[in-house]
Amino acid sequence: MTVKEIRDRLFSLSDKGYADFTAKLIPTLPAEKFIGVRTPALRSLAKEIYRSGSYSEFFAELPHKYYEEDNLHGLIICQIKDADECIAELRRFIPFTDNWATNDCTRPPVLKKHPEKVFALASEYLKSEETYTLRFGIGLLLTYFLDEGFDEKHLSLVAEVKSDEYYVNMMIAWYFATALAKQYESTLPYIESKRLSEWVHNKTIQKARESYRISDDRKAYLKVLKIRSR
Repeated sequence: MTVKEIRDRLFSLSDKGYADFTAKLIPTLPAEKFIGVRTPALRSLAKEIYRSGSYSEFFAELPHKYYEEDNLHGLIICQIKDADECIAELRRFIPFTDNWATNDCTRPPVLKKHPEKVFALASEYLKSEETYTLRFGIGLLLTYFLDEGFDEKHLSLVAEVKSDEYYVNMMIAWYFATALAKQYESTLPYIESKRLSEWVHNKTIQKARESYRISDDRKAYLKVLKIRSR
Protein backbone atom coordinates (compact mmCIF):
# COMPACT_ATOMS: atom_id res chain seq x y z
CA MET A 1 0.00 0.00 0.00
CA THR A 2 1.19 3.49 -0.77
CA VAL A 3 1.44 6.22 1.84
CA LYS A 4 -1.60 7.91 0.27
CA GLU A 5 -3.64 4.70 0.40
CA ILE A 6 -2.77 4.18 4.05
CA ARG A 7 -3.54 7.80 4.90
CA ASP A 8 -6.89 7.56 3.11
CA ARG A 9 -7.72 4.45 5.16
CA LEU A 10 -6.87 6.28 8.35
CA PHE A 11 -9.08 9.23 7.46
CA SER A 12 -11.91 6.84 6.64
CA LEU A 13 -11.70 5.72 10.29
CA SER A 14 -11.55 9.25 11.66
CA ASP A 15 -13.60 10.41 14.64
CA LYS A 16 -13.23 14.16 15.24
CA GLY A 17 -14.37 13.91 18.84
CA TYR A 18 -11.81 11.21 19.55
CA ALA A 19 -9.11 13.30 17.84
CA ASP A 20 -9.87 16.18 20.20
CA PHE A 21 -9.84 13.82 23.18
CA THR A 22 -6.48 12.32 22.20
CA ALA A 23 -4.94 15.73 21.59
CA LYS A 24 -5.66 16.62 25.23
CA LEU A 25 -3.83 13.49 26.40
CA ILE A 26 -0.77 14.38 24.34
CA PRO A 27 -0.32 18.13 24.76
CA THR A 28 3.20 18.08 23.32
CA LEU A 29 1.79 17.69 19.78
CA PRO A 30 -0.27 20.23 17.80
CA ALA A 31 -3.96 19.40 17.41
CA GLU A 32 -3.70 19.16 13.62
CA LYS A 33 -1.54 16.04 13.93
CA PHE A 34 -4.48 13.97 15.17
CA ILE A 35 -6.84 12.14 12.81
CA GLY A 36 -8.86 10.46 15.55
CA VAL A 37 -8.53 6.70 14.97
CA ARG A 38 -9.17 4.40 17.91
CA THR A 39 -6.49 1.91 18.89
CA PRO A 40 -8.47 -1.29 18.10
CA ALA A 41 -9.01 -0.03 14.54
CA LEU A 42 -5.30 0.82 14.26
CA ARG A 43 -4.35 -2.67 15.43
CA SER A 44 -6.67 -4.29 12.87
CA LEU A 45 -5.26 -2.13 10.09
CA ALA A 46 -1.69 -2.90 11.19
CA LYS A 47 -2.39 -6.64 10.93
CA GLU A 48 -3.97 -6.21 7.52
CA ILE A 49 -1.05 -4.18 6.17
CA TYR A 50 1.53 -6.55 7.63
CA ARG A 51 -0.18 -9.57 6.07
CA SER A 52 -0.20 -7.78 2.71
CA GLY A 53 3.56 -7.27 2.94
CA SER A 54 3.08 -3.88 1.31
CA TYR A 55 4.44 -1.34 3.75
CA SER A 56 8.00 -0.58 2.62
CA GLU A 57 7.03 2.82 1.19
CA PHE A 58 5.17 3.70 4.38
CA PHE A 59 8.09 2.61 6.55
CA ALA A 60 10.48 4.70 4.46
CA GLU A 61 8.48 7.91 4.96
CA LEU A 62 9.92 9.22 8.19
CA PRO A 63 8.99 11.37 9.93
CA HIS A 64 5.30 10.73 9.42
CA LYS A 65 2.81 13.59 9.16
CA TYR A 66 0.16 12.30 11.56
CA TYR A 67 0.14 10.85 15.06
CA GLU A 68 -1.90 7.84 13.91
CA GLU A 69 0.64 7.12 11.19
CA ASP A 70 3.32 6.90 13.86
CA ASN A 71 1.19 4.56 15.95
CA LEU A 72 0.35 2.45 12.91
CA HIS A 73 4.05 2.18 12.07
CA GLY A 74 4.82 0.98 15.59
CA LEU A 75 1.95 -1.51 15.54
CA ILE A 76 3.09 -2.95 12.21
CA ILE A 77 6.54 -3.46 13.72
CA CYS A 78 4.80 -5.35 16.52
CA GLN A 79 3.59 -7.87 13.92
CA ILE A 80 7.09 -8.77 12.73
CA LYS A 81 8.04 -12.35 13.63
CA ASP A 82 11.80 -12.21 13.03
CA ALA A 83 13.71 -10.63 15.92
CA ASP A 84 16.57 -9.22 13.85
CA GLU A 85 14.19 -7.66 11.35
CA CYS A 86 12.08 -6.28 14.19
CA ILE A 87 15.05 -4.68 15.94
CA ALA A 88 16.32 -3.24 12.66
CA GLU A 89 12.94 -1.57 12.11
CA LEU A 90 12.89 -0.31 15.70
CA ARG A 91 16.30 1.27 15.16
CA ARG A 92 14.95 3.13 12.14
CA PHE A 93 11.67 4.15 13.73
CA ILE A 94 12.22 4.96 17.41
CA PRO A 95 14.46 8.03 16.82
CA PHE A 96 11.48 9.61 15.01
CA THR A 97 8.93 9.03 17.79
CA ASP A 98 7.80 12.30 19.32
CA ASN A 99 5.27 11.42 22.01
CA TRP A 100 4.76 9.05 24.93
CA ALA A 101 1.82 7.13 23.47
CA THR A 102 3.50 6.06 20.23
CA ASN A 103 6.58 5.20 22.23
CA ASP A 104 4.69 3.04 24.68
CA CYS A 105 2.48 1.15 22.21
CA THR A 106 5.49 -0.17 20.32
CA ARG A 107 6.21 -3.36 22.27
CA PRO A 108 6.81 -6.24 19.81
CA PRO A 109 5.95 -9.67 21.29
CA VAL A 110 8.81 -11.37 19.42
CA LEU A 111 11.31 -9.59 21.65
CA LYS A 112 10.28 -11.72 24.64
CA LYS A 113 12.14 -14.64 23.08
CA HIS A 114 15.40 -12.76 22.58
CA PRO A 115 16.44 -11.13 25.88
CA GLU A 116 20.11 -10.75 24.94
CA LYS A 117 19.30 -8.74 21.84
CA VAL A 118 16.69 -6.67 23.64
CA PHE A 119 19.02 -5.89 26.51
CA ALA A 120 21.70 -4.75 24.06
CA LEU A 121 19.20 -2.38 22.46
CA ALA A 122 17.97 -1.11 25.82
CA SER A 123 21.52 -0.51 27.04
CA GLU A 124 22.27 1.51 23.92
CA TYR A 125 19.11 3.59 24.23
CA LEU A 126 19.69 4.31 27.92
CA LYS A 127 22.66 6.39 26.79
CA SER A 128 20.62 8.47 24.36
CA GLU A 129 20.03 12.18 24.85
CA GLU A 130 16.80 12.04 22.83
CA THR A 131 13.74 12.07 25.09
CA TYR A 132 11.69 9.31 23.50
CA THR A 133 14.61 7.11 22.54
CA LEU A 134 15.72 7.17 26.17
CA ARG A 135 12.14 6.58 27.34
CA PHE A 136 11.89 3.60 24.99
CA GLY A 137 15.05 2.08 26.43
CA ILE A 138 13.63 2.27 29.96
CA GLY A 139 10.35 0.88 28.66
CA LEU A 140 12.15 -2.16 27.25
CA LEU A 141 13.52 -2.97 30.70
CA LEU A 142 10.09 -2.46 32.24
CA THR A 143 8.29 -4.65 29.70
CA TYR A 144 10.74 -7.51 29.21
CA PHE A 145 12.98 -7.68 32.29
CA LEU A 146 10.93 -7.42 35.47
CA ASP A 147 9.86 -11.06 35.52
CA GLU A 148 11.98 -14.09 34.65
CA GLY A 149 14.62 -11.94 32.98
CA PHE A 150 15.11 -9.70 36.00
CA ASP A 151 18.60 -8.81 37.19
CA GLU A 152 19.25 -6.39 40.05
CA LYS A 153 21.76 -4.52 37.89
CA HIS A 154 18.86 -3.30 35.75
CA LEU A 155 17.62 -1.22 38.69
CA SER A 156 20.96 0.50 38.91
CA LEU A 157 21.00 1.23 35.17
CA VAL A 158 17.64 2.99 35.36
CA ALA A 159 18.46 4.78 38.63
CA GLU A 160 21.53 6.27 36.96
CA VAL A 161 19.45 7.96 34.28
CA LYS A 162 19.24 11.68 35.01
CA SER A 163 16.99 13.90 32.96
CA ASP A 164 15.02 17.12 33.12
CA GLU A 165 12.42 15.71 30.71
CA TYR A 166 9.01 14.99 32.23
CA TYR A 167 8.31 12.00 29.99
CA VAL A 168 11.65 10.40 30.83
CA ASN A 169 11.18 10.91 34.55
CA MET A 170 7.64 9.58 34.40
CA MET A 171 8.90 6.39 32.75
CA ILE A 172 11.59 6.01 35.43
CA ALA A 173 8.86 6.31 38.06
CA TRP A 174 6.68 3.76 36.25
CA TYR A 175 9.65 1.42 36.02
CA PHE A 176 10.39 1.57 39.75
CA ALA A 177 6.71 1.40 40.74
CA THR A 178 6.33 -1.74 38.62
CA ALA A 179 9.58 -3.09 40.03
CA LEU A 180 8.19 -2.60 43.55
CA ALA A 181 5.18 -4.67 42.52
CA LYS A 182 7.21 -7.45 40.93
CA GLN A 183 10.62 -7.36 42.65
CA TYR A 184 9.89 -5.64 45.95
CA GLU A 185 12.83 -6.83 48.06
CA SER A 186 15.40 -5.89 45.42
CA THR A 187 13.78 -2.54 44.62
CA LEU A 188 12.94 -1.23 48.09
CA PRO A 189 16.55 -0.23 48.96
CA TYR A 190 16.50 2.26 46.09
CA ILE A 191 13.55 3.97 47.73
CA GLU A 192 14.84 3.69 51.29
CA SER A 193 18.22 5.18 50.31
CA LYS A 194 16.61 7.86 48.11
CA ARG A 195 18.63 6.93 45.04
CA LEU A 196 16.17 8.69 42.72
CA SER A 197 15.50 12.39 42.23
CA GLU A 198 12.91 13.80 44.62
CA TRP A 199 10.20 14.07 41.95
CA VAL A 200 10.80 10.56 40.61
CA HIS A 201 11.05 9.17 44.15
CA ASN A 202 7.68 10.60 45.16
CA LYS A 203 6.01 9.74 41.86
CA THR A 204 7.26 6.16 42.21
CA ILE A 205 5.68 5.92 45.66
CA GLN A 206 2.44 7.45 44.39
CA LYS A 207 2.16 4.97 41.51
CA ALA A 208 3.14 2.04 43.71
CA ARG A 209 0.50 2.96 46.28
CA GLU A 210 -2.10 3.07 43.49
CA SER A 211 -1.20 -0.46 42.39
CA TYR A 212 -3.44 -3.39 43.24
CA ARG A 213 -0.37 -5.63 43.10
CA ILE A 214 1.18 -4.19 46.25
CA SER A 215 -0.11 -5.10 49.71
CA ASP A 216 -1.61 -2.54 52.09
CA ASP A 217 1.23 -3.05 54.56
CA ARG A 218 3.81 -2.27 51.92
CA LYS A 219 1.84 0.74 50.72
CA ALA A 220 1.75 2.08 54.27
CA TYR A 221 5.52 1.72 54.59
CA LEU A 222 6.12 3.38 51.23
CA LYS A 223 4.02 6.33 52.34
CA VAL A 224 6.40 6.88 55.25
CA LEU A 225 9.30 7.03 52.78
CA LYS A 226 7.83 9.93 50.81
CA ILE A 227 10.10 12.98 50.73
CA ARG A 228 8.29 15.89 52.36
CA SER A 229 8.75 19.38 50.96
CA ARG A 230 10.30 21.80 53.40
